[in-house]
Amino acid sequence: MKMTREITLQVNGREEKVAVEDADTLLEVLRDRFKLWSVREGCGVGACGTCTVLLDGRPVSSCFLLAVRAAGREILTLEGLRDGKDLHPIQEAFVTQRALQCAYCTPGFVLSVKALLDEIPDPSDDEIREYLSGNLCRCAGYADILRAVRVAQVSSKLA
Repeated sequence: MKMTREITLQVNGREEKVAVEDADTLLEVLRDRFKLWSVREGCGVGACGTCTVLLDGRPVSSCFLLAVRAAGREILTLEGLRDGKDLHPIQEAFVTQRALQCAYCTPGFVLSVKALLDEIPDPSDDEIREYLSGNLCRCAGYADILRAVRVAQVSSKLA
């Protein structure tokens, strides 16, 4: 018998109540219940970074996290990153530096870069590579992604 419970999630700055089963992943809840399409499933085992969201400001694999474990915590998806109609500086950097070929991995990378720059405002190339090592790009656009991080870093300092 499946257990269902109501939990409260803080999603993109809004408090949301939702009924979940104990086995529901955060990925399933964000996509199926809230229609947040930037949260994508890649590998399904937390290894590729495609489903990355920020949980209390830290990148997590939403495919590997039970939704009940996120109750009461702050969740940020790509949809919540932009301010009104303007792209966030990290999103803008990914566009201008062509760091999104097929774009399947882009939401996870963008959110991971946000967490990185929040934690380490002036990271070295090695720190960037290490921090983003949990995100895989099937198109191998890593040089463009590294360049986008550098452009975003400069943009955040100017803002």
